Amino acid sequence: MPDDVVAVRAAAEEESAFSHPAVEPDATAAYGDHPDQLIDFYAPRGATGSVPLVVVLHGGAWRAPYDRRHITPFAGFLARRGFAVANVEYRRGADVDGEGAGAGVGAVAGRWPDTFDDVAAALDALPALARQALPQADARRTVLTGHSAGGHLALWAASRHVLPVGAPWRVDGPPPLRGVVALAPIADFEVADKLAVCGGAARQLLGGDAHFGERRPYADPALLLPTGIATTLVQGRTDLVVPEAVAESYADAAAKAGEVVGLTLLEDVGHFPLIDPVADACAVVVEEIAQLAW
Repeated sequence: MPDDVVAVRAAAEEESAFSHPAVEPDATAAYGDHPDQLIDFYAPRGATGSVPLVVVLHGGAWRAPYDRRHITPFAGFLARRGFAVANVEYRRGADVDGEGAGAGVGAVAGRWPDTFDDVAAALDALPALARQALPQADARRTVLTGHSAGGHLALWAASRHVLPVGAPWRVDGPPPLRGVVALAPIADFEVADKLAVCGGAARQLLGGDAHFGERRPYADPALLLPTGIATTLVQGRTDLVVPEAVAESYADAAAKAGEVVGLTLLEDVGHFPLIDPVADACAVVVEEIAQLAW
């Protein structure tokens, strides 16, 4: 497909994904004192008895202007398909004054170590918070999903038990997950950095040139293998934001580590249909989640 056709299609895909009104949650709970340390909960629609819990981590290159609201249509779509849903917010990049950047001006990617602190704290607090907010959620059937930068965080959260000894987020054993479905994830920082994904966001997340090498072992999913957690990557072949080479590199790294990672490549699909409820690709994502959850 010609590059200009791909670019036009990508723009239309992004417009569609961001055209839906935000879906308000059924409940919201705090997992910390910071205003961004929140989890929105969506009750399953039309389901009886206990149901799987899907934990959603939004993308946006770990930058402040992109919060969890843009992925609420996807969260609502999952709830309509019978899942209990937890949509996690976390601290993202800041401007030069240390405050959340507005409208993308001056925004950098992520905060070290705050972004990682928050995701770890949210996942640790989630079982108790979900019991209160969504009593029908079965925490024993939890699937972690995330899109783009959130896909990175989902893979990272599932690998905390293989973090280097002494890492503040390390846990003693694998997290109690049925699996991870990472959507166009920034899954390999070396490849993402070479491709300048999201304007070099991975390097920014780790604190820039001075810290990129030393912090990668604590943050790069491609270096945190094998996890022993069932993992599937869903990737559009015409993704211009996070090219498929990033997901393929992670899958290759997993294979070298002795772990089989599913890689679902979708033809003529870019970055945003994966979280767009009206796109066929989103239905594929829900099926991948269901296969792990049920």
